[in-house]
Amino acid sequence: MAKLKLDLHDIYNRGDTIERELNRIIQEAVDKRIDLVEIIPGKGSGQLKKHVLRFLNQSHIRSLYHRIDKDSKNFGRIFVHFRH
Repeated sequence: MAKLKLDLHDIYNRGDTIERELNRIIQEAVDKRIDLVEIIPGKGSGQLKKHVLRFLNQSHIRSLYHRIDKDSKNFGRIFVHFRH
């Protein structure tokens, strides 16, 4: 199973860059028919994770993936599953 990983630690305070990277990784997963994308917003205050979840919940993005899992063992990690 192929997997992509996006770590947002380095760009946590640049909203436009975050949106661009999220769009890029989702589109790359669709284009390359990747099954899983791991997004790491980090633990912190939880604001970045909320931002990522709001992004993923947009209807035009939600239609691209199958489901989302929040890692039960690691609060700072989100898995996006695709069905191609």
